[in-house]
Amino acid sequence: MPAPKLDPADIKAAVDTALAEDLGTGDLTTQAVIPANTRLKLVMATRQDIVLAGLPVALDAFNRLAPDAEITVEAADGDRLKTGAVIARIEGPAAGLLSAERTALNFLQTLSGIATLTSAYAKQIKGTGVRLLDTRKTLPGLRSLSKYASAIGGAQNHRMGLDDGVLIKDNHIAVAGSVGEATGRAKAAGLNDIEVECDTIEQVSEAIEAGADKLLLDNMALDMLVEAVALADGRIPLEASGGVAVETIRASAETGVETSSVGAITQSAPAVDIGLDLADD
Repeated sequence: MPAPKLDPADIKAAVDTALAEDLGTGDLTTQAVIPANTRLKLVMATRQDIVLAGLPVALDAFNRLAPDAEITVEAADGDRLKTGAVIARIEGPAAGLLSAERTALNFLQTLSGIATLTSAYAKQIKGTGVRLLDTRKTLPGLRSLSKYASAIGGAQNHRMGLDDGVLIKDNHIAVAGSVGEATGRAKAAGLNDIEVECDTIEQVSEAIEAGADKLLLDNMALDMLVEAVALADGRIPLEASGGVAVETIRASAETGVETSSVGAITQSAPAVDIGLDLADD
């Protein structure tokens, strides 16, 4: 799998929005308290074990408000860092660095949180051959950055948006009237690689008969997953999804599915604790 990459345009758009909402008309506190020519030496370090993700985004925030700052980077995205590890050392104008601090840390803590949780899931299914997938359950406006972070943590991106792949879900089926009807309409529209969400074994059978290319097995208990795997009999790739926890993903993977998708890695990953403090020297 190729190394995850950040699009500079995505970084710019995200940092533009974040700085605009945080600065407003200006940093009142810094303007009042910090003399104009004051310079700072700062150390950015993690306060817990993490998988680092989003450092280029954080550094871009600093570069916007303190373009002449000197930044020495001591870690890189994808690094597995222990508590206390230094990520970067920064020296520059106090006003710009302090005004950018919260925005930079918000990105770094959030994206590293996604990568760290994703890594925990990926570790549980190591050796099973099952691929971990992320989902479209991301904070609005942070889709590309969140999926970059999940890829850093060991997941494979699954549908960047609605125009990136076909997934017939339960509400599509309900409106169309049946799994077979929805699948048939998608095929008639000339769509390929059609994935169908199935809640029951009956839907699994119907989707296979209708010519679906792969199936998403939604919120199925382990015994149902085993039954679905047996019914598919290698004819069609199967994805386990819905309510998959770190503690349960391995058992789900061992049923014989090819992939497992987890919305929690981008939707509800806790931010990690990364600090930015004055350097001792």
